[in-house]
Amino acid sequence: MTARPDRSITMEHHTPHSNAAFEGYYNKFDLPSGAHLIIIICQVKDAISKPNTISFTYVPKDASKIFQRELFPERIDMRRTGQGSNAFILDVPGIGYAKWNDDSSTEYEVEHDTFSFRAKTTSRAPWSAETNTPEGPLVHLPLPLHWHVQSLASQCKFDMKIRDEEVPPEDLSGQATLHQEKNWAFSFPPAHIWVQCRDGERGFCCAGGQILGMEAFLLGYRSNDLNFDFRPPFAVRVGGISPFMTYTTDWENRTFELSVQSFRRKITVKAVAPKGTFFSLAPPFQDGHRENFLGQSFQADVKIKIYESGWVSQWNLVREDHFKGASLEFAGGYYPPAGSEQRIN
Repeated sequence: MTARPDRSITMEHHTPHSNAAFEGYYNKFDLPSGAHLIIIICQVKDAISKPNTISFTYVPKDASKIFQRELFPERIDMRRTGQGSNAFILDVPGIGYAKWNDDSSTEYEVEHDTFSFRAKTTSRAPWSAETNTPEGPLVHLPLPLHWHVQSLASQCKFDMKIRDEEVPPEDLSGQATLHQEKNWAFSFPPAHIWVQCRDGERGFCCAGGQILGMEAFLLGYRSNDLNFDFRPPFAVRVGGISPFMTYTTDWENRTFELSVQSFRRKITVKAVAPKGTFFSLAPPFQDGHRENFLGQSFQADVKIKIYESGWVSQWNLVREDHFKGASLEFAGGYYPPAGSEQRIN
């Protein structure tokens, strides 16, 4: 099976932005054993230290013996591969590449002394039929930070090797499900939260935090019969006050709670992950990639409630959903160990 051409939804937001201060590509593979692999390729232009990174993190289902290599190469070449085309490549000399084709299929080939990975997608699940990005019309504004989801669940074929590590045989070669995202920005968020989960056709994805002196989130819920997004002006809070949104972050208890509503719909989210399941990453900042400034877990428990109402009636619960093995991320100011030599226990 080959990837179908995806002409109705372009990749213009996913392609390189030459005027951005940084660009980061996040690729999360759900592997056959229940393990996860993430490959991140990110560049901070004009950074004075560690401007480039490519990271490879394999997390087994029980989150034990995490294998991680965060590499800081001298160069990453992010370029389009055809004039006027959405095709482009992220080329890391001496290590490998990730390449997006015009039909939105993706190819990965990376190799290091301790690992190798090759994959190619055969399908794509875009953000929604209504908009090709979580930001919707906000993507056209000169915001300091942008977040794009290229695919919620692409199917792909892969081959992987990790030297001197015990990897389940089913994770060495086979079929995986891939979640693809991108950030690009002109400044750097001081704190953010990210939640992502998928089970068949059901899914939820959320990102947000501190931006422009306020707090804002982008989120979407997906199922066979219920699909909707929230974004500012509803999912925003100024000076800690909002008529539409509340949220709390609690690193000590590894918990994030969010409530957002419009005039007719409301969603509440509670995400919690066990201590001992988090690993650190080096996110981008103005001076370069800072190690241990982000904690992420793939063992989160996410509970969602969705309500609807008439114009003047009370909220009626219309859906309760529960995801296990979800992704939960605390970063920057929401992650107290940030910048220390303390590793997550």
